[in-house]
Amino acid sequence: MSKLGIFMADGCEEIEGLAVVDVLRRAEMDIITISVNKTNTVQGSHSITFLTDKVFEEVNFEELDGIILPGGMPGTINLGEHEGVVSQIKDFAAAGKLVCAICAAPSVLGAAGILEGKKATCHPGFEEKLTGAKPLTDNVVADGNIITSRGMGTAIDFGLAIVSYFKDQSVVDDVKLHLVYK
Repeated sequence: MSKLGIFMADGCEEIEGLAVVDVLRRAEMDIITISVNKTNTVQGSHSITFLTDKVFEEVNFEELDGIILPGGMPGTINLGEHEGVVSQIKDFAAAGKLVCAICAAPSVLGAAGILEGKKATCHPGFEEKLTGAKPLTDNVVADGNIITSRGMGTAIDFGLAIVSYFKDQSVVDDVKLHLVYK
């Protein structure tokens, strides 16, 4: 079974993080929420406070098959300034493990140098921060082991793309059916 982690920082876009977690858990995937705040408490960009499964220092990243970065402000900035997050996305990308980011968070991937020669998408206005990538305006762009998405309105598509990376189409279709998603 694949195991994924999603980084959560103060100021993250709540829906981009939690909707993805929900979609993956509906697909019976193992995903842990990881706070980069040194506490399990995270306050999202819209003042919604929630708890994570683990804090960054508790995670054995070798056990994970993929990592996900939600966007939001200043959450994206907080992720990009966290040396451990940047180190992990570089390591995962180099190892061919899945690295995903939505909204403004693909800019963290660009700054880390892992979008070179890749197709990617992001929230409108962040295209110049996709260093080395060919920016697209699709809701979700998958290029090898990198999946990017545009924003809150594409969070379910993003989650389903992550599911489809690890599971077959019948699982994706079943999740969509139960979400009443077309």
